Amino acid sequence: MPKTNIKTIPGFPQYKVKYKDIFDFKEFYTALQEWLLEHDWMDTEDKEKGRDHWETFYGERLGQDGSKEIWIRWRMLKKAPQAAFLTYYLDFDYHCLGLSGAEVVKEGRKMKVHKGEMELEVKGFIEEVYKQKFEQDRFLKEVKEIFAKRIYRKTLDQRKKEFYQEAYELQNYMKQWLKLKRYLPYEEVKSFFPSQAWPSHLKEE
Repeated sequence: MPKTNIKTIPGFPQYKVKYKDIFDFKEFYTALQEWLLEHDWMDTEDKEKGRDHWETFYGERLGQDGSKEIWIRWRMLKKAPQAAFLTYYLDFDYHCLGLSGAEVVKEGRKMKVHKGEMELEVKGFIEEVYKQKFEQDRFLKEVKEIFAKRIYRKTLDQRKKEFYQEAYELQNYMKQWLKLKRYLPYEEVKSFFPSQAWPSHLKEE
């Protein structure tokens, strides 16, 4: 989650996406990066190089059978649209089990991919940036709550809804890529990044 000196609003988007079958982990990783870049997310650890630096942690353990157990963390942020006093955060925690090489044949071409289990946990936070500035000023500190209710409340409520929507659009994108079942209240658009997952219970399209 965000650094400990950052005050965030609790109770925001939190979900897990789980997959256990044949897929191309590298392609999934890249497609998710591209989605986040298109939606203006950047790395929290280095705002200047945020579009190049992603992993705040990478851990790997090799099993006796040659398969890998992998842990990866991404910590992302972006400014709320038309609300400079708010910052959005998304934390990504990957955990892969039994990840090993596999082969599939697609359109007559043999492809080297992966098989195994992946769990990706996503957590969202919102920081009310203006409160830090108010805390540093004796007068503003006294009127902070009144100011928040009268000036910012309507915008904050709207941005909360938009953040929720974007976070769950991301969840749908991941499930679409992995060919997992989804329940959508809207018509979805075909993904620019084709799926590189081959669940054994589905016939290849």
